[in-house]
Amino acid sequence: MKNVTDSFVSLGHWPSAGSFGFNTDILATNLINLSIVLGVLVFFGKGVLSDLLDNRKQRILNTIRNSEELRGGAVEQLEKARTRLRKVEMEADQFRVNGYSEIEREKLNFINSISKTLKQLENYKNETIHFEQQRAINQVRQRVFQQALQGALGTLSSCLNNELHLRTIRANIGMLGAITD
Repeated sequence: MKNVTDSFVSLGHWPSAGSFGFNTDILATNLINLSIVLGVLVFFGKGVLSDLLDNRKQRILNTIRNSEELRGGAVEQLEKARTRLRKVEMEADQFRVNGYSEIEREKLNFINSISKTLKQLENYKNETIHFEQQRAINQVRQRVFQQALQGALGTLSSCLNNELHLRTIRANIGMLGAITD
């Protein structure tokens, strides 16, 4: 303040042509104007500036509080998400384990089914082979029997004469008569 009063006191010592004049010293006039403006601003603007700063401080504090609440909510949601993720991972592991055991079970069932089918096919094959062997044996027997019968008939035909033939017929008739009596 001493500078401001000194500026006013020095006004009386201006060298001028009369009692009123212009100060051509720009630095001295700017300093006076600046000090007056600052004095007015400090006096009248102190309350406004204080109110503006208080309002700004309140908005900043409200923003910080809101941010803290949002951060707390986000942390809570993050924990819920992590819990849900752990649960889903455990379920996925359970499904994976169950899937692998189900696959193994199905694989064993399939192997057992194939083994059973192969055994049945083996039995059918063996039965078919046995049937074909019996059929072949029966065919051979029939041929042997037919050939033996033809050979025997040929031998009988060549060996039989009428007298032997009549004796054989009488002997057979006698046996039939004894059976019926």
